Amino acid sequence: MLALFTVISFLTGSLPASDTKVPPDVHSPTENYLLWMWNNRLYVYSAAALLLGFCFLLQVTRRKINHTKDSGSKDSGLKVQKAAKNEVSSDEDADVHVSGVKIFYGSQTGTAKGFASELSQEVQALGIPAEVMDMKDFDPDDRLADECVSKSVCVFLVATYTDGRPTQNAEWFCKWLEEASTDFRYGNSFLKGLRYAVFGLGNSVYVGHYNTVGTNVDKWLWMLSARRVLSRGEGDGNVVKSRHGSVQADFRAWKVRFLSRLRALARGEKKSCSGNCKSGASCKNRKKHGAPEEEEHGSEVELIESSSEEEESGWPDEKTSRSVVDVEDLGNIMSSVKKAKGVKGEQGGQMVKLSKHNGVMKTEDEEERREMITPALREALTKQGYKLIGSHSGVKLCRWTKSMLRGRGGCYKHTFYGIESHRCMETTPSLACANKCVFCWRHHTNPVGTEWRWKMDPAEKILQDSLEKHQNMIRQFRGVPGVKPERYEEGLAAKHCALSLVGEPIMYPEINTFLRLLHSHRISSFLVTNAQFPEEIRNLVPVTQLYVSVDASTKDSLKKIDRPLFKDFWPRFLDCLRALGEKKQRTVYRLTLVKAWNVEELQAYAELIALGQPDFIEVKGVTYCGESSASSLTMANVPWHQEVVAFVQQLADMLPHYQIACEHEHSNCLLIAHSKFKVNGEWWTWIDYDRFQDLVQAHEDSGGQQTFSALDYTAKTPSWALFGSNEQGFDPADTRFQRRNKTKDISGC
Repeated sequence: MLALFTVISFLTGSLPASDTKVPPDVHSPTENYLLWMWNNRLYVYSAAALLLGFCFLLQVTRRKINHTKDSGSKDSGLKVQKAAKNEVSSDEDADVHVSGVKIFYGSQTGTAKGFASELSQEVQALGIPAEVMDMKDFDPDDRLADECVSKSVCVFLVATYTDGRPTQNAEWFCKWLEEASTDFRYGNSFLKGLRYAVFGLGNSVYVGHYNTVGTNVDKWLWMLSARRVLSRGEGDGNVVKSRHGSVQADFRAWKVRFLSRLRALARGEKKSCSGNCKSGASCKNRKKHGAPEEEEHGSEVELIESSSEEEESGWPDEKTSRSVVDVEDLGNIMSSVKKAKGVKGEQGGQMVKLSKHNGVMKTEDEEERREMITPALREALTKQGYKLIGSHSGVKLCRWTKSMLRGRGGCYKHTFYGIESHRCMETTPSLACANKCVFCWRHHTNPVGTEWRWKMDPAEKILQDSLEKHQNMIRQFRGVPGVKPERYEEGLAAKHCALSLVGEPIMYPEINTFLRLLHSHRISSFLVTNAQFPEEIRNLVPVTQLYVSVDASTKDSLKKIDRPLFKDFWPRFLDCLRALGEKKQRTVYRLTLVKAWNVEELQAYAELIALGQPDFIEVKGVTYCGESSASSLTMANVPWHQEVVAFVQQLADMLPHYQIACEHEHSNCLLIAHSKFKVNGEWWTWIDYDRFQDLVQAHEDSGGQQTFSALDYTAKTPSWALFGSNEQGFDPADTRFQRRNKTKDISGC
């Protein structure tokens, strides 16, 4: 505008003035003034233009100042309104970030249930309501969706049972959850808003089924858009591979993390994003203009975790694995994975690791291995009366030892083989077992495993401590009413060792050394194995009597009853029977009858007997050990003695070279013997123990060249021990004692 006025003024000013000369005295003053203005019009126009331009600039400047002030006032007002709104919202929600915690448990043995009660008490100690719920009493179809809007946190403590299936009380819940996660009628946002955490209980020795239920529950909830507030915890019953040494320790470590996260949720806190996302990709919450702003303010995200602790340690989860990763970042990702997992390997079945000095692979030292007996296991076994030895062995006084000290009769081994029950030490060099049998009288308190991965105590120490502890337990009967003095004195010196207390003794790597030590003390050996370690059976030194437990005769029934850890349990089982047939000393099949489970398999049993050709077959009715959440066995599964007799008679009729030899009615047990032990119409099933010790000593002295067989150390069976006798296997030298209104003692071999 100013430029326009300047141009106009210049043009008008350049016009020529009039040439008419008028004398100054001719015009009036007014005319003279106007004439002067016309002659100086250039200056007048220029001044006017400058004045207008100045006014215009002044007006524009004032408008800009006013606009800036208005904008600042408006922004300040919005900030105040926003802050006030946030303050009001915070006041309204201050006490309802977490309305409560609901703890669901799926338990078979009671461990998960105990964890649920423990967690409930800890949550309530924080001032947060907590409720423990059995999954079988909760209908997820009607009630689970309500938790999406209740501001509660749901915790799922679930155990994995046989073959990776859920426990009985969690079957319906897991079935519904699995179906809902893939049912379009529910939709993938059915549980949107539900906050949850999962802790699974399992045992890594079950390869392929470890913590399957916990993993699936976590996955199914995630598929229904539930929000994970803490990474999935995994408790491992295998003390070798457990992160913290036991399933109890694993739960305690996870519980600490959960309670910490719960406190943060209750305060309404958010988790700050560091920008270091696990996938290595760019973070959505990272600002474009540098990290300093992030460090100062922090990008807030919800408290949602990765699916499991393994993923948290560097392994990508399902979503991360789908993300695009630059080639340049691949090396960094692989490096972090290696650091997270560590350098592990196996060499000859032993744990190995890199040397700190030169990187050479070396076997893990014994001191670095974990002990088999965890504090919780030690407490449980001690409560059951075990005297624990070292880190993996134990000894316990058999009830038949107590009975014979008082002259009330011996066990079936006394009837069948002539052992002196009051001089028998029941022990094991390995508390671990490769099976979890439904009739286990230890209620599965012992550890399980498929190979030796624990610290190992020397055989000499195990035997020395076993004899000492056994002797101390015998001494406790000194002066007890009814104890015979002569048997008490004899009982102080053990003569027999029943390696059948618990677990799988043959798993102990130094089992042959232990057997030789027993024989050097002239202690006979009765070794029981569960038929899962064929090579160990073949490598055994001579044993007084070697047992194989044949709890079922078909693959399906064996899996159902023994619940073995090995995937190839059936080939192993058959190979063990073949290995038993290769032994020259006394061998025994040990059959345990469970009514409605394995008593209808006579032909299959006959085929297994033909495979291993044992010297003897013990058939015993299952002993009911009381109610256990680990087993569905009841008194209805215990056969009557007459039923056991009928089974044995039918089985013996199917075996061409076997006959019924002995009976011990009090133990509900019968003995089928090979006809080679019947000489001139008389049974010779008893053992000449002194003769056996002489033979085994000669065998050792000859370096194994001088062999001997089961027939070289037999003794004649007394008439009262024979099948069909009036005594029914009870030694007439003793007095039978009938218990009345007493709790039954189920211990014994």
